[in-house]
Amino acid sequence: MGINTERDIQANLQIGPTDHGMVRLFIEADGIEIPMDFEPEEAEEIAEEILAAVQAARIVKD
Repeated sequence: MGINTERDIQANLQIGPTDHGMVRLFIEADGIEIPMDFEPEEAEEIAEEILAAVQAARIVKD
């Protein structure tokens, strides 16, 4: 099992600020809810990792 292993699971992802100044990633799939809270600085690091993955994926796709 890893990042390249495909799954036939549908999930919903919501992203937004909390009333405590955190950034929440909220994942819901098959009746399971996973709230993940991050400090704004951590969320920026995650956003940078996502953008780096986007660039890498574009290179593989071309």
